[in-house]
Amino acid sequence: MEKRKLGKSGLEFAPIAFGGNVFGWTADEVTSHKLLDAFVDAGFSFVDTADVYSRWVPGHTGGESETIIGSWLKKDPSKRDKVLIATKCGMVPAEGGLTRAHIKKSVDESLQRMNTDRIDLFQSHKDDKATPLEETLETYGELVKAGKLRSIGASNYDAPRLAEAAKISRDKGLPRYESLQPHYNLMERGLFEGALEDECLKEGIGVIPYYSLASGFLSGKYRSEADVGNVQRGAGVKKYINPKGMAVLKALDDAGKKHNANPTQVALAWLMQRKSITAPIVSATSLQQLKDLIASPNIKLDAADVAALDKASAP
Repeated sequence: MEKRKLGKSGLEFAPIAFGGNVFGWTADEVTSHKLLDAFVDAGFSFVDTADVYSRWVPGHTGGESETIIGSWLKKDPSKRDKVLIATKCGMVPAEGGLTRAHIKKSVDESLQRMNTDRIDLFQSHKDDKATPLEETLETYGELVKAGKLRSIGASNYDAPRLAEAAKISRDKGLPRYESLQPHYNLMERGLFEGALEDECLKEGIGVIPYYSLASGFLSGKYRSEADVGNVQRGAGVKKYINPKGMAVLKALDDAGKKHNANPTQVALAWLMQRKSITAPIVSATSLQQLKDLIASPNIKLDAADVAALDKASAP
């Protein structure tokens, strides 16, 4: 299977990233382990999580997802060399943001929870404008030298801050953000295309978008408000049930018929075929869902498919 390099980091992997936000939330430990086994056995390796997953669940405090990854690795330590683990810190400014002290504490806690001695990609979960970029990048430099981190990335940064970070890394000889994790999909093109995408292409920054399927809307399962019912991401889906959303689903259906694929697979193939994208992040809570997702790299859309999708989804 085709592998892609993440920025200039030296990390390379088949172009689907597993979103670990579901571990310990909508997938229990046993199911999560089965999903991870199936993902790796199919030739994929990149698993993305964060220290705050899944603190939005009543009774959870964060770290549940990392703990499940750790118990999976403990069961079979040989799996560690088959996966690239990405995690994040700094989502909650009141807890320390991206200060030196908080990053160091977070890295050590993540390593312990995940039962590993290194993190392949450590990401700044959210820009912390109260902490100098230099302090954040210097701290990452110390942790890379210590062997705790292999490379670093950013999530939820805008173009000017990403450019400023790149300049500081260059000028001071510090590690650079090798990746960006933006909110991006066929329904939310305006959040990434333009200055942010241009900056990533200019600097050779890998892009691993989240919400790749627009909270499940692009799966084609939700075509009316009645379809949404009480699903957990209902509010995120309802806003797309409008003429634009229906036009995008029609373009997905048309391409799907041509390629013997479903809307999910076509939506992911569209992302993968964009020059700026390294791999979309997707989540699954069942082996059948996962099977669907990991088939998407095999779909090669032609120029007419891409043009139709671009037109229907234009920002």
